[in-house]
Amino acid sequence: MANGVDEDIGGFHFGPFRLAVNERLLTRDGMPVELGGRALDILIALVTAPNEIISKKDLMAQVWPDALVEEGSLRFHMTGLRKALGDGQGGARYIATVAGRGYCFVAPVAHAPVKRTDQPAATSHFPHANLPPRLGRMIGRDVDVMKLAAQLTDSRFVTIVGPGGVGKTTVAVAAAHQVADHFAGHVLFVDFSVIAEPDLAATSIASMLGLPVQAEDPTPDIVRFLSGKHFLLVLDTCEHLIEAIAAMVATILEAAPDVHVLATSREALRIEGERIYRLDALGYPPPDASGLSVSSIEQFPATQLFIERAMANGARLDVSDAEAAIVGAICRKLDGVALAIELAARRVEAYGLEQTAALLDQRLTLLWHGLRTAPPRQQTLQATLDWSYSLLSDLERTVLRRLAVFVGHFTLDAALEVVTNETLDRAAVFEAIDSLVEKSMVAARPLGAMMRYRLLDTTRAYALELCTDKAEWTELSSRHASYYRRWLEQNGSEWSSLSTGMERAPHFAALNNVRAALDWCFSERGDTQVGIGLAAAAAPVSRAMGLLTECHRWTERALQALNETTRGSSEEMQLQASLGVSMMFTRGHHEATVAALNRSFEIAEMRGDYLNAVRLIGPIYFYHLRSGEQRQCLLYAKRCADIAATLGDPSASALAHTLMGVSLCIMGELAGARTELETVLEPDNPPASRQIHYGFDHYSWAGIGWVTALWLQGHTDQMREAIAEAIREAEAMRHPVAFAIVINAVAALLWVGDLDLAEAHLNWFIARAETHATGPYLHMGNAFKAELSIRRGDIENGVVTLQRHLEKLHATRFELFTIRFHIVVATGLAATGRFAEAWTLAEEAAVQIEEKGYTSYLSELLRLRGAILRAAPELSNRSAEDYFTQSLDLSRVQGAKAWEIRAATDLSLLWAAQNRAADAEALLRPIFERLTEGRDTPDLRAAASVLAKLR
Repeated sequence: MANGVDEDIGGFHFGPFRLAVNERLLTRDGMPVELGGRALDILIALVTAPNEIISKKDLMAQVWPDALVEEGSLRFHMTGLRKALGDGQGGARYIATVAGRGYCFVAPVAHAPVKRTDQPAATSHFPHANLPPRLGRMIGRDVDVMKLAAQLTDSRFVTIVGPGGVGKTTVAVAAAHQVADHFAGHVLFVDFSVIAEPDLAATSIASMLGLPVQAEDPTPDIVRFLSGKHFLLVLDTCEHLIEAIAAMVATILEAAPDVHVLATSREALRIEGERIYRLDALGYPPPDASGLSVSSIEQFPATQLFIERAMANGARLDVSDAEAAIVGAICRKLDGVALAIELAARRVEAYGLEQTAALLDQRLTLLWHGLRTAPPRQQTLQATLDWSYSLLSDLERTVLRRLAVFVGHFTLDAALEVVTNETLDRAAVFEAIDSLVEKSMVAARPLGAMMRYRLLDTTRAYALELCTDKAEWTELSSRHASYYRRWLEQNGSEWSSLSTGMERAPHFAALNNVRAALDWCFSERGDTQVGIGLAAAAAPVSRAMGLLTECHRWTERALQALNETTRGSSEEMQLQASLGVSMMFTRGHHEATVAALNRSFEIAEMRGDYLNAVRLIGPIYFYHLRSGEQRQCLLYAKRCADIAATLGDPSASALAHTLMGVSLCIMGELAGARTELETVLEPDNPPASRQIHYGFDHYSWAGIGWVTALWLQGHTDQMREAIAEAIREAEAMRHPVAFAIVINAVAALLWVGDLDLAEAHLNWFIARAETHATGPYLHMGNAFKAELSIRRGDIENGVVTLQRHLEKLHATRFELFTIRFHIVVATGLAATGRFAEAWTLAEEAAVQIEEKGYTSYLSELLRLRGAILRAAPELSNRSAEDYFTQSLDLSRVQGAKAWEIRAATDLSLLWAAQNRAADAEALLRPIFERLTEGRDTPDLRAAASVLAKLR
């Protein structure tokens, strides 16, 4: 021993890392590395036996000596350890897996003696040092400790502020240990949680310093003792003695200039020189986190803490990707509060992971017990919240209980509107909220351009238990619902124009309160008439955000609650339209769907609301379009144009041009279609003409029609550019019209042979259809996937799969692409020699075109029938040449160069076989040379090949 210091062999160097075993600390280039306790145990076991293979069984026995755990637990922590070390990055190798045997630490390890003592040398001059031991495993707080350590040396007074259970004491103790040497061990820790009387605050410090207490206020004695000493006071749990402690600390700081103070409190002490360090909850996966996996939850301290504490309490967790999502949801439900996470993790051994999550969903269990050694106020969440609640004034308690009506974030304006009543004015509510934020009972954070407030779920659950006055709660809930109806009516028009996550975030925060209000309105004690208005106001927002299942649920519920007063109202008009649109996307085309849409249109006309009437034609047109009723669509397009002509409204006129353009395109009148669509897509059109109404985005549909027209007219390169732009817009949208954009892009890409790109967009489409539960679109996506298989050569399987999904589309009356799919199936059947079946299906498609009016495909169908007859002439009295010629003539009338080149190629092959090569070349070459775009497409490559042979 030299100078009272022992040498301990607890230190190791490897790469940029230093491992201090006795301090349980891993640093990289001098900075602490955040590492869970089990991962650190694994590292110690491996580093202390370098280049030796340690079996998985032996490693688990060392790390979990008193628990039986699954091998998956070892894998989980090994993955986190390797990630923390950067194993495999930049060629660095630390831990090798030896297949079938175990693990081995393979990096060079150097022994580095660590100087330490059980107590700093200087502590012998301060016998009262009582800093609790630093927590062996502390997750997610290394950065906080480092920041606090820096602040404590730079500032004389730092207060850690945060809600109960967030970990203020743990972090304070760790930070004090970090700077203890700076104060030569002169550190005193004072736990005020056991002190009830303000007069005893100073007395507690004096007695711990060994000072005789001979006066009612021993503060002067404390000051004399501390004067001239470089000293750190750690004052824990100050909130219930805030006034007395604030006065005492102010006196100490003024009279003893070398004293530093670190305090923990649920509110700031608010004295001169105070530096506030607000301790946030542990980070947890966000609500929109998709595809959570075992590796991804390692990035969040809250989920790390939950898994480690669950395993430490005997839970046998072999965390899979599915369970990772459950862990993320639990930590999110508990708002990342460390105490709540630890209490919930202790239940996993008894209930299992899924049941623990279910219990939390049913009701936050505030009475679950934690460690017996924890302070009484932290043994349950109930005790923690009781402690906080007891420190509030009567006004603050009242406001806190009333704020429990809000779910998630709310604005100050919302709180002032909802919480105030005849006995509680706005000024009092404002003051109480400000105080509740200071006392960490209400969380505040900016969201968008405005500050948002919220009660943590644990606090809200506690406050709801205190709301026992049913009459008061009914009044409060009614004001809450009415406020959010007004908010939706004022802001609803903005939703469809929101594109980024940052823009949507404030609106989604408010939407949680809308849902809660609707739940109350249609509950047994709710107000259904308020609910009708709220559901009608919420419907456009649900449509714009793609929340179709939710939209269907609430509009149907509200329509059932209509009475004589509300039937025929503008609210019913909105509800019927939204019900029809949501059913169309999620359930297909049923009588109830079109009945709801027609009823909405009828109400608009009855009320003389012709602007809404013309807008409602959009979804009605869309219904018939998806049903394959093209002639009916043309009638609605003309009706829309007639009404729009009387209004002089830009959006109504744009809608009329779109519907007419799409109808003309489908009917093969491409020149007229382009004229109509160009009017809509003109860049100088005012923004008002591009709005989404009743789930129908006419501007996007104009773009869809434009893409189709470009393709049919042979402008392949322009079509590809237009598709790329449309896809970019679709991927940023949450609106259902994104489905239409993508699937029509896929349809065009498949025709021109861009199979890989079509598949990429198709995978996106199918994934979104599954997520949004839009059944008809899912069947359609799978049908196109089958077509993709056929075009790639897997014809027999592709045909069977496409026929199966066609049946499912028929069941939902989704017939938009029926003609196309029949042509694809018939082509596949002919390619496998099943000519009779192909001919029958082609005949059926011809009848459907005649009945429905989808004449833009007629030229291609005629060509296909000619191709079948060329191989099996016995199927008809007509010749293949008749069909090819008819197809060629019709394509020229329509201006459909895409069909023209296909018909001309087939006819040229037929003539060449008849020794009419000169006629064939004279036919095909001019058509081919006029098509300057898309020379890489299968059709033009086939034409070029035929021309080469004809030479």
